[in-house]
Amino acid sequence: MVVGRARALTAERPLRVLFICAQNKLRSPTAEAVFRTGHDWEVASAGTNRDAETPVSRDLLEWADVAVCMEKRHRDILRQRFRGALPDNRILTLGIPDDYDYMDADLVTLLERLMPGRLAGTHPKQEAP
Repeated sequence: MVVGRARALTAERPLRVLFICAQNKLRSPTAEAVFRTGHDWEVASAGTNRDAETPVSRDLLEWADVAVCMEKRHRDILRQRFRGALPDNRILTLGIPDDYDYMDADLVTLLERLMPGRLAGTHPKQEAP
């Protein structure tokens, strides 16, 4: 019975979403700000470059239920540098190029259009007991 209770508690927590771009200055912090409220998500952001504002780490990836990369190259870096931290089916790519400023209205609109559908049906990872 304890296992069933542990699963129930896991299912009730918010989905942890980690947004990733290169420098963690424009796209991923915008996504973090946009989705900080209004969804049942816990959000954070990081960058793949070693000099990013918040560099992505194994700890951040293990915290996340899903990593949302702005570009394919960010996903490829995660797979190479942090192999096994998140399964491939929990690393999504939006295909948003580095053409936007922080909180750019077009970027916000694009994120609001793409994200809910991309995360539909995604649930928190099962935690080890």
